Amino acid sequence: MAAKAPVLNESLRQRLMRRMSHLKTDRSSWETHWRELADYMAPRRGRWSLADHNRGQKMHDRIMDGTPLFAARTLASGMMAGLTSPARPWFRLTTPDPALSERAAVKAWLYAVENRMRDVFQKSNLYNVLPVIYGELGVFGTACMLALEDEETAVRFVPLPIGSYWLATNYRLEVDTVYREFRYTVRQTVQEFGLEACSDRVRGLAQGGNWEAPVDIYHAIEPNNEQVFGRADASGMPFRSVYWEKGGEKDQVLAVRGFRESPVLAPRWNVVGEDVYGYSPGMDALGDSKALMLQQMRKAEAIDKMVDPPMGAPTSLRNSVVSMLPGDVTYFDTQQGASGVRPLYEVKPDINALVADIAETQQRINTAFYADLFLMLSMSDRRQITAREIEERHEEKLLMLGPVLERLDDELLGPMIDRTFGIMLRAGLIPEPPPELEGIDLKVEYISILAQAQKMVGIGAVDRLSGFVGQLATIWPEARHKFDAQQAVDEYADMLGVSPRLVRPDDAVAELEQADAQAQAAAQMGGMAKMMRDGAGAVKDLSQAPVGPDGEQTALSALAGALGGPA
Repeated sequence: MAAKAPVLNESLRQRLMRRMSHLKTDRSSWETHWRELADYMAPRRGRWSLADHNRGQKMHDRIMDGTPLFAARTLASGMMAGLTSPARPWFRLTTPDPALSERAAVKAWLYAVENRMRDVFQKSNLYNVLPVIYGELGVFGTACMLALEDEETAVRFVPLPIGSYWLATNYRLEVDTVYREFRYTVRQTVQEFGLEACSDRVRGLAQGGNWEAPVDIYHAIEPNNEQVFGRADASGMPFRSVYWEKGGEKDQVLAVRGFRESPVLAPRWNVVGEDVYGYSPGMDALGDSKALMLQQMRKAEAIDKMVDPPMGAPTSLRNSVVSMLPGDVTYFDTQQGASGVRPLYEVKPDINALVADIAETQQRINTAFYADLFLMLSMSDRRQITAREIEERHEEKLLMLGPVLERLDDELLGPMIDRTFGIMLRAGLIPEPPPELEGIDLKVEYISILAQAQKMVGIGAVDRLSGFVGQLATIWPEARHKFDAQQAVDEYADMLGVSPRLVRPDDAVAELEQADAQAQAAAQMGGMAKMMRDGAGAVKDLSQAPVGPDGEQTALSALAGALGGPA
């Protein structure tokens, strides 16, 4: 069943151009702010027009102190190492039902899929792109990349520079639309779309051998409101992707493609209300960054005036050569009321006060970018630091970054894993799931350094509870029944992020418990049998042992008489 056709009698390209003009208007109020952020914190970031493509000229003219650049770089590196480090697992697949996740077959399948997804991420360009995304996120508050299918690596990620795209959100305030502009060469355009799809201009350039001539292209990815359900081609996909040349023919498009999942990954640092674009630590630090540049300039001027102050000299030296070099001599005749060359005025700036003011400003910038938190251990001048203090510092870091981490889970990491899983599933890279998982949606848990640090608070609670129950059980043994030790092991391992192979699933533990119970029962039966055999032997001995002066009684009959029983 097809969705309703557009009311306006427009071609697809005309509709896209009209919507893009609205998105450009919505974004226009952010652009001046972004440009200023780039000037002071990321000069080589930003693609404000297609003419900015492949720029190589110097762009650091406004930067006299690199603190904002270094702080932004520290934030990007800290987020990369803390959230998505390629050196260690940072996510885990599970099910909504914890009991289901503990079954041996389910646990093994989830672990196998996790490893295959990590291999795909490792072979792709993800770990080259993510630092760029974190960097733009920290400076501009908004970042964007596309997750596309790739024949060689299964998935390929395309980062979009700030300023080169326009976003829109759905009714849930989730980014589901991106329009962008970029520049290809003629060769790249023909490789991507084929010669027949190109405009007459591009075909002419290609036929003339002008392969490196620029071609400006628009690209739109949005929900397909004209989806034809049941179709296997682009028209049946829930998301539509359309390319067209900026200067091409009126209704011509280069390609119309589709996606089963949204390839748009557009995380935002923080968002106010219904805003499409986010705000950032860079915005918080912009005022201090501008002040820092002015402070450094004033300090340089003060030092320059101390070293090379403005000089005054008599008019008689106007046409004479005066040298200020050390060891040189300037000759002149002393006249009435005249003196030699001397400083025009005394310059004695308080350099220490300037340096202290600059250091305070630099500290505020580092604090805005959380640099002091990411570098808290390396910046510590203490030789000894306790594990408890490290844990408390982790909690402090999470107190500051907690809301941002939750937003990144929703807008970057979760959608990225879902998209990659869908691509791998269609490519046959996911093994056949066990029957228990039929119709079950998987759940993603994060086990990165920062995610584990969030769970470290729970580890202390488990430690205190288990210790309390252990002490209480020495006085009231019944208290041990209130503590589920096996569940505590599962949750403790989950908080630590250890490999699932180190913790046995519940069904395997049940089998071991049953085997232990059977072994214990067999041991008890063996003990009882031995006691019965020993007892039977003792009775026989008593029945044969004579007692009394003449041996007329056995020990057994004498014992029975003493107990009042029959002899």
